[in-house]
Amino acid sequence: MSVRSLCLAILSFGDATGYEIRKEATEGRFCYFDDASFGSIYPALAKLTSDGLVTVQEEAQPGKPARKIYSITDAGREEFITTLCEPQAADTFKSPFLLVALYAEQVGPDVIHRAIERRKEQIRAELKHLTDHDDACPHKGSDWAQSYGIACMSFTLGYLETHGDELIRIAEGETTAPSSRAAAE
Repeated sequence: MSVRSLCLAILSFGDATGYEIRKEATEGRFCYFDDASFGSIYPALAKLTSDGLVTVQEEAQPGKPARKIYSITDAGREEFITTLCEPQAADTFKSPFLLVALYAEQVGPDVIHRAIERRKEQIRAELKHLTDHDDACPHKGSDWAQSYGIACMSFTLGYLETHGDELIRIAEGETTAPSSRAAAE
């Protein structure tokens, strides 16, 4: 999904400022779909506006510069739906934790133990975010998408809790690495 499509997705829920769009993209319900920074959001919004897919209104604020409020147009909704109907790219997954795990033998059991515990804390925080994020969503697929995310995170947490000790043993120099591939399948 492009930043352009992500902006249209967020605006399909209602009018928003660039700051609100970025907050939704980084901390809100859209943080699981793509990365978006201020440096990418504002050029995308400018292009969407010039293409007639988004409108912008300035709202005066006492003692501050006017804030820009963006709204999706009917043409913007049509383009967004058209984009959703195209074949999607493969999901991307990047994990600094897995890089540490790859080098378990070199970094040692203390580093691995801390990395596993830190990763479990991160996953628990993501699960809390997913389960606490229960605002009314007009899209019927929202509950399904939320449940899918919870299932993925729950499986990952369960895997670390069940197989984390195997990685620690590898870091300790155990010569025969336990095979946890079968458990994942």
